[in-house]
Amino acid sequence: MAGFIIVECVVSGKMLETETAPAVPPLPPELQSPRAKLVYLYLTTNGDATVSEMGESLGMKKISLYGVLKCLREEGLVACDGDAYVSQ
Repeated sequence: MAGFIIVECVVSGKMLETETAPAVPPLPPELQSPRAKLVYLYLTTNGDATVSEMGESLGMKKISLYGVLKCLREEGLVACDGDAYVSQ
């Protein structure tokens, strides 16, 4: 479920800037690893991605990503569709 948060900066009664940022999805309680949380949030906010795309965007090595993705798949949190991974 996607949502948005409106962020407004008001100084002396004047609105200076308004930004719309995507709402952060809640993290499943079974996620304990910071890397697993990072990958899960990346997939939930960006949709599907390949290991190469995730590695480049997150600054993680592919070998690390494969281990994290395996755990996330075993928990039923992500699925693999060809070369791409997507959150469930």
